[in-house]
Parts: sequence; structure tokens; C-alpha cells
Amino acid sequence: MSRHIQITFDAHDPAALSTFWRDALGYIHPGPPGVELPEGADPLAAWDDFLARIGVPEDQRNSKSAVEDPDGDGPRLFFQQVPEDKVAKNRVHLDVRAAPGLDGEERMAALESECARLVALGATRVRRDEPAPPLSRGLIVMTDPEGNEFCLD
Repeated sequence: MSRHIQITFDAHDPAALSTFWRDALGYIHPGPPGVELPEGADPLAAWDDFLARIGVPEDQRNSKSAVEDPDGDGPRLFFQQVPEDKVAKNRVHLDVRAAPGLDGEERMAALESECARLVALGATRVRRDEPAPPLSRGLIVMTDPEGNEFCLD
């Protein structure tokens, strides 16, 4: 039997990092348990209100955040606040499939377009690896706003 997974990120600012990944992947912030969010409501504001109502001190309200695939296909991403800085390269990273079914220049153009969108959201471009058939179709290495490496492929 297969298992569902959640990918957890250590973060200094869980709300900000979850917002980056929400926008990068087309995910959503889920609302608090038992809270029906009206159309257009801000889930992060709803969480802040919910946490205040149950007595969570203000300085602890950004200790966790999460985003989910609205279609239920992709894994949930969870962000937990930690005090320490990231000090080494990730041993596990996300590959964001930004050019499915494309090859050559068309593929690299699609990756460049997505790279520009993500840079505008706060990501940093690290390098472009050119296609090297048959083993590599090309990719762009990036980091999120807190320095976690990921690839556009």
C-alpha cells in the first residue's frame, strides 16, 4: 500500500516561505479547522484570528504554516519555524516540472519564462544546465527566498 507524504521545510518565516511556494506551485493555504472561509477571504488572516481566539501568543503565531494542492494530487508542504540558519546544500530538493513534454530550445524557453516569474516572487537563479542528450534535457537551478535549492526541469 502506498503512503501519502508531506514535505517539511525548516524556515525563519513560515508564512512568507509558504506564500512563496503557494504562488510558485499554484497551491493554496488551507483555512483553520472548523472555519468556513468566505470566497476571497485571506486564509493567513483567518489563521491569525483563529490562533488569537484559542490563546496562542502573538510571537508564536508564525511558528507553522502549510500549503496544499487544491486538486489533491501533490504533496502537502509544511513549514516549521527554526532558529538556526541553513548552513549546507540540501540533501533533498524539489524539482518543479515547468516544461512537461517539451524539448530543446522550446523547453529551455519555457524554463526561462518560469524562472523569471519565480525570481519576481523572491527566488534566486543559481545556474542553467544546458541540455546534454540523452541523459539531460536541461534545467535551471534556483533557491527559494530562504536559500533552499530547487530545480526547474
